Amino acid sequence: RPPESVPRHVRAQDLADVPGKRYKHRFVTSDSRAADELIRLLKANNQMFSTQIVDRDKWYTTFIAPKEKSVTWWLVSAVAISCSVVSGLFYLKNLLDSPGFRQNLAEAFEIMKG
Repeated sequence: RPPESVPRHVRAQDLADVPGKRYKHRFVTSDSRAADELIRLLKANNQMFSTQIVDRDKWYTTFIAPKEKSVTWWLVSAVAISCSVVSGLFYLKNLLDSPGFRQNLAEAFEIMKG
């Protein structure tokens, strides 16, 4: 049975009556206070319930908790890629500062021009 009252910011959804299903109602909210109030009401009425936390659809969610990957693996990958890019840029800068390389590069452009 549904609770007598549902707090504000809580959406109530009726679930299909399927044999073997334990629950007939779903309550959805993104407000933690409203969720705590609903849980308190359900406990006070001795009603059976379970909770489930779902990731929000925000742009920063993939940075905090990448799907199907650990956060540690994501951080290690980001550090490795950053170090590789920085090393490559330093190598390219040193190459371009070398007079011999710049002379060879200028000659190659002259040959390419024809």
